[in-house]
Amino acid sequence: MAERSTAAVDVADNSGDEPLAAKADEATTDGTAEAQDTTGTKPQDTDGERIGSEATLPTPDLHSGHKLARRYRLEECVTRLDGFSSWRAVDEKLRRAVGVHLLPADHPRARSVLAAARSSALLGDPRFVQVLDAVEEDDLVYVVHEWLPDATELTSLLASGPMDAHDAYQLVSQVSQAMAAAHREGLAHLRLTPGAVLRSSTGQYRIRGLAVNAALRGISADSPQRADTEAIGALLYAALTQRWPYESDAYGLTGLPKGVGLIAPAQVRAGVHRGLSELAMRALANDGATASRQEQPCTTPDELAKAVAAMPRIRPPEPVFTPPPEYQRTTYQQGSYGRPQTRPVATQPTIAVPPAPLQSRTGKALKWAVSALLIAALGLGSWQLAETLLDHSKGSGPEDSTQTNPENNDNKPRPPAKPLRIDGAKEFMPSGSGIQPDEVPNSVDGDASTAWVTPRYVGYANFGNYSNRRDGSGIVVDLGSVQDVAGIEAKMYRSGQKAEVLAADPSASAPSSLSDFPQRLTELGTVGSDLKETFSKPVRTRYVLIHLTELPSDGTGGYRGGISEISVLS
Repeated sequence: MAERSTAAVDVADNSGDEPLAAKADEATTDGTAEAQDTTGTKPQDTDGERIGSEATLPTPDLHSGHKLARRYRLEECVTRLDGFSSWRAVDEKLRRAVGVHLLPADHPRARSVLAAARSSALLGDPRFVQVLDAVEEDDLVYVVHEWLPDATELTSLLASGPMDAHDAYQLVSQVSQAMAAAHREGLAHLRLTPGAVLRSSTGQYRIRGLAVNAALRGISADSPQRADTEAIGALLYAALTQRWPYESDAYGLTGLPKGVGLIAPAQVRAGVHRGLSELAMRALANDGATASRQEQPCTTPDELAKAVAAMPRIRPPEPVFTPPPEYQRTTYQQGSYGRPQTRPVATQPTIAVPPAPLQSRTGKALKWAVSALLIAALGLGSWQLAETLLDHSKGSGPEDSTQTNPENNDNKPRPPAKPLRIDGAKEFMPSGSGIQPDEVPNSVDGDASTAWVTPRYVGYANFGNYSNRRDGSGIVVDLGSVQDVAGIEAKMYRSGQKAEVLAADPSASAPSSLSDFPQRLTELGTVGSDLKETFSKPVRTRYVLIHLTELPSDGTGGYRGGISEISVLS
């Protein structure tokens, strides 16, 4: 594999291309300017491009159904440009969808693509769409990467309108932190467009095409960190205004009016968050000309991430509750219920009253006897109650009276716990690779008959003792916002799993490693078919991790486990 440091600047053979965000409206070699999709809805792997005839180099003559390495079956071609093509494919070995980039082995950029893909695969950061394979065989070079069926492109999200301040804050925070981590490892993107940013169903942003997208198109930059920072600023600008921050239209977004130059988002659209508007200008600053007067421009993703962290945290908007409709008096059987009777009421027949019982001499005697017995019983009961109270008062001191005073009793019964709404769930992937991510919704669907189940591991209970599974696996539950968590209930797929429950800090955003879950809610231990725990004090968190470290035997020499249903209680 190529060294990571070479992929940052040597991802392309062509040189002289200007930074992407500064010249996003100009086509390089991919025909982007001629292939804008104004609808905002594109296949997942197009990166803002369409299949077209603008290719200048011959692309491999392949078709749907073709197999690579007897494993990857090509399904649909989503991009065909400049001698390479991109496909949606199926990994028949693992039975999951994947993406594949293809180009001839003698393509002038084939070596750069392989080097970029292998360097990107070494990063292993779950905030990026992972490269799964990079191979040269049969006169072809192909790169296999993850395919996220539940993710939505930023292009499609912006087609419906600008984002609110909280969503835009999450976008720039997560993307800048991810790119800062990539640049620390010597990797640049250089093709960070709205089509390269995906938002999963849990609200986590993921970046695809790290180093690879630029290598495929022959894009390079003298200052890769500055180019990626400016690209993040353009994404934030578009999220706040639904406008592209340059004069030309791009990625389904309208550009700024010609001749006005780069103006702040707050001047483009009313109601834009002032702090985010200034942050976008600091990231988009060219030689400091448009930077904020008070703050210096951000020239690296790390500087931008620190500027975002220094801002006051932007909370999500309060949910809007629709008032109930005005009460309408309903009637029963065409108005006969709830309304006064208007028709004449028939006179009820007079019923003869029978004579009062026990009016004879015998009856009167019986009444006196019963009355006497009741008076005696009441007297006896009163005497016993008084004796009990006296005995109790003799044995009680001042301390006892304090303890029995209901006003001083701290052990008041708690209200019954109720399940919190779960906004989403994802597989815990500390190594960056998943096990069964497609089955995660089964663990929070309210149906205990469905489950997220691990594959069968042989030899070792700790996930086969694989190095990429040294931190185990599990399910991360997203409550949508910070909540008071008072308990957890989880139905396990099989008894005998070693598990624990952890929680992220209230300020955490998209936690992905064990260090991101510092709050221990339960001790690590072997659990049965149910994992139930009520906490003595509620815990403030948004993300709860049901962490599995060892799996039970399946009776055939292998080990397998999973989670059937999760409930988080308040």
